[in-house]
Amino acid sequence: MSIKSYQPLTPVLRFKQTSGFDEITELKPYKPLVKGKKRISARNNRGIITVRRRGGGHKKLHREVDFKRTRENVLAKVEAIHYDPNRSANLALVRYIDGQRTYIIAPENLKIGVDIVRKEAAPIEPGNVLPLSDIPINTFIHNIEIKPGKGGQIARAAGAKAEIVGKDGKHAQVRLPSGEVRLIPLNCVATIGRVGNIEHSKVISGSAGRSRWLGRRPKVRGVAMNPVDHPMGGGEGRTSGGGHPVTPWGLKTKGKKTRNNKRTDKFIVNRRK
Repeated sequence: MSIKSYQPLTPVLRFKQTSGFDEITELKPYKPLVKGKKRISARNNRGIITVRRRGGGHKKLHREVDFKRTRENVLAKVEAIHYDPNRSANLALVRYIDGQRTYIIAPENLKIGVDIVRKEAAPIEPGNVLPLSDIPINTFIHNIEIKPGKGGQIARAAGAKAEIVGKDGKHAQVRLPSGEVRLIPLNCVATIGRVGNIEHSKVISGSAGRSRWLGRRPKVRGVAMNPVDHPMGGGEGRTSGGGHPVTPWGLKTKGKKTRNNKRTDKFIVNRRK
């Protein structure tokens, strides 16, 4: 992927950097794998906002992505690389030998016309799916299962990669993108390679309007509000609040540990930094 820069003809274009989309081979999605997507503006089933500062944005169509890769020992050929507005990674359209087509997360260096497969002892090449027991140590992987058959849940964003650092008994030690080392059952499957579109993090919006296209609404600091609107609001003149940053409901927002799942603590070997 390349990054496209612009001549500084306006203040917006001076720092703007966008994707060159040179990996994309087809602009229109494959219709049988596309369906409408209802915008809920971060609201729950009662219409109450659960995630603030979201709403509006351009209409998007949902692409059905095959995270499970359940078809074993069946060759599939890569037909095209598509853009997905719902995620940072690109999608690869693959066609199985019986004619069925599916979308998968496109790994780095996956070429059109290449055959990929899910099976034990498959070649260690981008796009192939193997159980963790058959993947060599120090191999980069993505779209990793936590529970067998549940489908890939880890390392699915653009440029994400995990690494197998060891195997012990019935578990593999996997270093996640966050730096955490976690035990994952050896019968879980993962896809070989690193997720493509690795330069996505270098994209610079350059304008407030582009944030609105993406459905991101303006963010107002709590210290700029009145005391009736926020615990950190008010004060004569400018102030930083004078206390620990909190939410509008008074809960601390920095330094507090948010993990609360003792059931799976035994699977974490090293915490993320």
